Amino acid sequence: MDPQLRLAVIRRAAGRCEYCRIHQDDDAFAFHVDHVVSQKHGGATAEDNLALACQNCNLHKGTDLTGVDPETGRYTRLFHPRTDLWDEHFRYAGARIEGLTDVGRTTVRVLSMNDSDRVEVRALLGYTDFFG
Repeated sequence: MDPQLRLAVIRRAAGRCEYCRIHQDDDAFAFHVDHVVSQKHGGATAEDNLALACQNCNLHKGTDLTGVDPETGRYTRLFHPRTDLWDEHFRYAGARIEGLTDVGRTTVRVLSMNDSDRVEVRALLGYTDFFG
């Protein structure tokens, strides 16, 4: 990937994972520039299809575009950082991330945003209603 494009993605995200919002400085692992729609599915390496993602979110997301909404049991698309607004789909409930919509609930589940270790890290860092 072009270094200037990678830098543009990092700057746009202000160093935060665009899925769970943890900051790169608060994570032990280097962040990834994620193809929101993977190249496998025809996604372009272009700014409007790239998002900064922590290792946890990116590895759990993989090439997935959809998942099953835990509330309705229906297949639902995942959150798209370029076209969706985080606050419309998620909120902090203490150190947990709560999905407010089918897209939010599905994304929380597929990306395992509330695994116990991730919740513990957010609690230790004070990521409770940090953006709300």
